Amino acid sequence: MSEPRDEETPRVVIRDKRRIDPVTGTVRVPAGEQPAGTATADPSTGSVREEQMSEYETPVVDEVPAASAAGVDLEKQLAERTDDLQRVTAEYANYRRRVDRDRSLVVDQAAERFALQLFPIVDDIERARDHGDLTGAFKVVADRVLGLLDGLGVESFGTTGDPFDPALHEAVIHDTSSEVEVPTATTVLRQGFRRGDRVLRTAMVAVTDPESPAPVAPEPEAAPDDQPTAG
Repeated sequence: MSEPRDEETPRVVIRDKRRIDPVTGTVRVPAGEQPAGTATADPSTGSVREEQMSEYETPVVDEVPAASAAGVDLEKQLAERTDDLQRVTAEYANYRRRVDRDRSLVVDQAAERFALQLFPIVDDIERARDHGDLTGAFKVVADRVLGLLDGLGVESFGTTGDPFDPALHEAVIHDTSSEVEVPTATTVLRQGFRRGDRVLRTAMVAVTDPESPAPVAPEPEAAPDDQPTAG
């Protein structure tokens, strides 16, 4: 015969509320809850639906800000590359202009140096022409030398009767005459040469000045600032 149980003795109930099983390491499902991903039946319709625990739902990540940031970064990179291309293009254009200018300068300097070496020969040709000795084979050579100067763009200047210009003429003889009104180159002792606007050699001339230079016109007197007014 079993002994009667003492009704007054309290019962001790131990509940393990740990979510992780210490032995298996798996997640425990609380009593009265369905595990994630389990199917439950809907009593009203009898259909089976899939339920997920709200606390384990994966949040939806908004990708719009990330896409906007990527677009801004691409626009920034495009602007930087455009600026780099424009800078390189401008630097190349400046380089081409500088190279062309230097090349033209080198060509001009070489042409002028070569022309300077021909000027003494041209002087001899002109003296022979004045004495009537420019004939035969010597004339053929002289024409070729003068053709070289023409090919270099060099032209001669300085003829009798030109007004004296210190920038073009070198005066070695001075006299006076009543037949001229301004200083005039009356005799050309040596021709001058220029290439474009650049004078390569001035012309050596004898200058005749007028006997009575034209008087210098007096400068007009400045009017006084304060004019008397009629009372």
